Formats: sequence, C-alpha cells, structure tokens
Amino acid sequence: MWKQIKETLLDSHITVAHIPLNKIVLIVTIITLTQLLRGLFFSIIINRIKLLTSRTETTLDDELVEILEQPSGWLIFIAGLWIVQVILAENLKPQVSEMVAKILSLSAIVAVAYIVYRASPLLGEILRKLTLNTKTELDDLLVPYVPRLFQTVALAVVVLKASELLLGASASALIGLLGGAGITFGLLLKDIIYDWFCTIIIYTDNLYRPGDWVIVEGIDGSVQVLEVGMRTTKLRLAKWDSIKKIPNSKMITGIVENWSQNPGSEDSFGINLTLQIDSISAEKTARICETIQKVPSSINSLHERCFVWLDRLEQNARVINIRAFNNNLDLYFDACQELNLAILALLEKEGIDTLHLEFRTYLESSKQTLEKTGKSIN
Repeated sequence: MWKQIKETLLDSHITVAHIPLNKIVLIVTIITLTQLLRGLFFSIIINRIKLLTSRTETTLDDELVEILEQPSGWLIFIAGLWIVQVILAENLKPQVSEMVAKILSLSAIVAVAYIVYRASPLLGEILRKLTLNTKTELDDLLVPYVPRLFQTVALAVVVLKASELLLGASASALIGLLGGAGITFGLLLKDIIYDWFCTIIIYTDNLYRPGDWVIVEGIDGSVQVLEVGMRTTKLRLAKWDSIKKIPNSKMITGIVENWSQNPGSEDSFGINLTLQIDSISAEKTARICETIQKVPSSINSLHERCFVWLDRLEQNARVINIRAFNNNLDLYFDACQELNLAILALLEKEGIDTLHLEFRTYLESSKQTLEKTGKSIN
C-alpha cells in the first residue's frame, strides 16, 4: 500500500497549478498538523495554565491568560502558513512570494501588538502595586502613563508595518514625513516637554513634596504644596487662601525655600529679629541682650536656646540681632507674637519707647543654624 501511495502521489510528476502533487500533499499535512497542534495547545497547555492560575489569589494572571489565548492560536497558525510559504517559494513568482511573506510578517506583528495593547492595563496595575512599596512618589506619577505608552507604540508599529506593505517604496517617504512632523511638533511643545523632565528633577532631588510649606520667590507669604503634576505644581497661598499653579521648570530654578524639610533630628523654624536702639549705654545694651536670651524659655513652643548678640553700630544706633527657634509650625505665629510682646515689655521696662525693628522669618535646621550663628559671632 505504501509503495502504491508513494508511486502515485510522492514520486509522480502530477502537478496542480504548476505545483507538484507531492508538495500539495506535504502542505495539506502541515496545515492538518498545525490545526492539531492548536487543538492540543488549547486543550492541554492553556487549560493546565488556567488550572494553575485559578489557585492564586490575584485575578491578574487569569486575565493575562485570557488575553494570550486567542492570539497564541493565531501565531501557531501563522507559523504553519510560513512553513507552507517556504515550501512553495520556488513554485511562486518572486513578487508573489515576497508579498505573501510580508503579509504573514504583518499578521504576526498584529497578533503581538494585540497582546501588548490588551495587556498594557494589566502591566499598569502590576506596576501600581509595586510602587506601593517604594518610597519615591515619582513612580506613582509616571505609572498611569506607562500603559498608554505601550498601547501607542503597539499601534504605531502596526501602522508603519502596514504602510510598508501597502505603500512599498513610498513608506520611507511617509516615515520621513512623520519624522519631520514629529520634530516640528516637538519644537512647538518643547516647553511642555521641558516641564516633564523638570518633574523628574523635583522628585529625584527631593526639592519638595505635596504637603510641604515653602517660600516661593515672587509670592508674598508662605505657601503649601498641594500637588506636583507632570507639568505644573499646585500651590495654596496661605495669605489669600487661593490656588496658584506654577510650571515645574520655574520651580527648579532656586526660587523655592522649603520650610518642611529639616535635615536635623529636630524640627526648627527660625524667628529672626533685628533691633536698632539709639543712645543707650554699653551696660544697658548688655543687660537687654542677656534678658532677651532668657525670654524663649517662658514660651512653650520655642526652643530654650536663643542667640542674641550686638552685631554692629550704625551711627548712634546699637544693632542687636535675635535668633529664636520654634518647634511647632502650627504654633509658629503665636510664638512670634509672644516673643515680640515679651521684647516690647522688656524695652518698656528699660524706658525705651523709640526703636527700629526688622522682623524676618525663615526655616533652618538646628545644625545649620548653629554653624551659621557661630560664624556670625566670630
């Protein structure tokens, strides 16, 4: 029987549409085996994977298997057709063979792109869960854009490959045109793109975070950071209780002074006063400095340490610098008022009713303050 089949089919010179009968038999066999392989793949491998994923607590793996199931069957069938194309290559015209190869290549790319497009939301969900265990907030900001990026890339690859197949040599011109349009579009949006990169700088350099109290150059009073977006930072102006958005490119230029980030182990919010008192003796000046230095110990929210020194003489005025530290930002303004009232009461007791007072506030860490004060005293 085998000898008869071999002589009739395999060793015969019978052709159908210029294709030898033995190749037709081989092609039919390959397509049949491909279909059997698809059936085995779905009935054994996919079902076994589904059984394993059903035992896990998360549903992400179940969704991923469902996404992979149908495109995997497409890829197996495309692989079988590719083998058929290789067998028939010498019996087809070069142009036809090349066109079939491109169609099969496009089909495979479409199947892979379909998997990437469908699986991108799952990737975003996995990344979101991973970022919950990280300390930085930059990944939380970027994760929502990752699925869109993968979906856009998948669509772009399919469009470019399809244009290459349909337009042929014109595809290069199309790609060049799209590249030129991309460059032009990038130049138009360079400020926005620059703000995106500045957002990365804000997080990597830890300039500020949502909830921090900062001083921004050009804005009167302290402001609170409400949100750090991809392009702008949303601020709440404490003085007016209003909202202001500033591009991130401006926020990294050194205009921000952060009140909430203390490098030391203890919070320290500086209160600085400058007194100019005319026509007082050296003895009275020393007595005033010594008494003011003891004032913070009577105010609950102030550190006991206080730096008071005679800084300089300006004509007939004695310039006295006062530096105290508040340890509770909620009681900061109360502490400022109590300190000012205590100093005014002291001056009234000393019989001084005319003076020039300069009041400045800023945030410093205890360590930096001691170093700077030491340098000033010396």
